[in-house]
Amino acid sequence: MNYIISGRGIVLTEALKDYAKSKIGKVERYFEPSTEVHITLCVQKDRQIVEITIKHKGIVFRVEEEHSDMYAAIDRASDILERQIRKNRTRLAKKMYGNPLKFEKIIVEEETEEEEYELIKSKKFNVKPMDVEEAILELNMVGHPFFVFVNEKTDRINVVYKRKTGGYGLLEPEK
Repeated sequence: MNYIISGRGIVLTEALKDYAKSKIGKVERYFEPSTEVHITLCVQKDRQIVEITIKHKGIVFRVEEEHSDMYAAIDRASDILERQIRKNRTRLAKKMYGNPLKFEKIIVEEETEEEEYELIKSKKFNVKPMDVEEAILELNMVGHPFFVFVNEKTDRINVVYKRKTGGYGLLEPEK
């Protein structure tokens, strides 16, 4: 895999880079050699944050983990990433390879039971055109973590959401 390691508020040492590569390397067997892995190591006051993003065959694997020690954060993020893959291996195999058996052969060490996705509630709503600022206002008024709207400038469906770190984010489809 191709590792792209960056740092924010931290000096990246070779030892830290090597440690991140070796821990994340545990999931290499699930991906092709040309797959890119983006690892961002960030320090904010006393928080050590690790973000791992892997884009592979239309699927995005993303983990963000925080700890007071960077090495512990890398360990936890690596474990969570591998758990995500194991937990959803059959669904991932069908989407990534079209043949579950190809992906299943990789995971033979232990059997983990996949949970079924149960749709609890389905809701229909009107989506009206508005600008981003109006959508953020609506988001705050309804008290949900996200709000779906039609962007009046692009005439496309967008989503605004509250970020864990504060502020808001905007999701809009690629053209």
